[in-house]
Amino acid sequence: MSTSTVTDTRRHLPLILINLAVLLSATGNGITIVALPWLVLQQTGRATDAAVVAGAATLPLLLSSLFSGTVVDRFGRRPTSLVSDALSAVSVALIPLAAATVGLSVPLIAALAALGAAFDPAGMSAREAMLPAATRAAQWPIDRVNSVYEANFNVAYLVGPGIGGVLIATVGPVNTLWVTAACFLASIAVIAFLKLEGAGVPHRDARPSSMWSGTLEGLKFVWRNRLLRTLALVDMAIVALYMPIESVLLPVYFTDLGQPAQLGWVLMAMSLGGVVGALGYGALAARVRRRTVMLVAVAVLGACMVAFAFLPPLWAMLAIAAVIGLVYGPVGPIANYAMQTRSPEHMRGRVVGVMTSTAYAAGPLGYMLAGPLIDAAGLTATAIALAVPVCVIAAVCVALPALRELDDEVAPLWTSAEGAVDG
Repeated sequence: MSTSTVTDTRRHLPLILINLAVLLSATGNGITIVALPWLVLQQTGRATDAAVVAGAATLPLLLSSLFSGTVVDRFGRRPTSLVSDALSAVSVALIPLAAATVGLSVPLIAALAALGAAFDPAGMSAREAMLPAATRAAQWPIDRVNSVYEANFNVAYLVGPGIGGVLIATVGPVNTLWVTAACFLASIAVIAFLKLEGAGVPHRDARPSSMWSGTLEGLKFVWRNRLLRTLALVDMAIVALYMPIESVLLPVYFTDLGQPAQLGWVLMAMSLGGVVGALGYGALAARVRRRTVMLVAVAVLGACMVAFAFLPPLWAMLAIAAVIGLVYGPVGPIANYAMQTRSPEHMRGRVVGVMTSTAYAAGPLGYMLAGPLIDAAGLTATAIALAVPVCVIAAVCVALPALRELDDEVAPLWTSAEGAVDG
């Protein structure tokens, strides 16, 4: 192997390891998205119970993701990623262990789902906060790095639900969760090899003085930045309205049909579309306007949610899911770009954490409303009730002046990594 090849591999290695760790941990979460609702519906058959567990898995995300960024900025990106995945692996493994010993109930499943969800945001924030340093090392354009990173998430949610559906059909939902725990352990092994500038414990003078003050600083920073504030509020509303479709309505529909694998196929189609959308954006970023991509994504999502409401045949559901993934695939890279170009190095974790927490803020309310509404009014009425507000949001976004800032030329604030030691 030539010297230039070795050098090229070394500078790309941090980016490869971060993306591999993301792929592994997100695959585990993708399996859980299918396994937990199926486990509950298998036991009780009630959509409300599935919504309770989905809400329990989402509610801790608001608080933990809010503080996760401060944890990252205080204790370091690489250490936080390692500890977060370790705790997530343990919490997921407790579900099959409880099934084999004390037995499972809806409250216990909800409690363990909440425990597992509480540890995920810190690891996600830590890995995302390492992207700018990996970008510098690889010497790639930032839009290209973000598109690959977000495509990884979609690959994980392409593979994860498919694996989950197959495993549920063969070994059952309880034993399926052992695979999730193994995915987190594999992510730990990958990050253990990562050496990257700024990934270790920050210097004392660069750390937040406390968890509370650091989190408040992150909140104030995001709120005072018009673009970040607007993106956070729009994302919060979209997540609250859409996630019940994916996590409650579709599992109920396919449970009634007795087709766990088909649920996995629909989620896989969505993730496949997301992979194409994210990677396509990376290739076309220099020739398309970010604001236009955002507006199209929200509008098409609303239309697709209306189409879901009529519970079309499987082939149509697969096509609708793929379109949702395709148009929404670029949204993650665009949001990452906004955070990376508007946040200073020493606050990167907190900005990512705050922006992530807003995505979960209204999630539990959406789940709690969707479950009882499905039981009372049916799947179609519930889907329409969730889709109409998304269409309204799409119209409002056209008039939001802050979104025009997505296309402003802004010098990145991550051109140096002062204040942190190597990982």
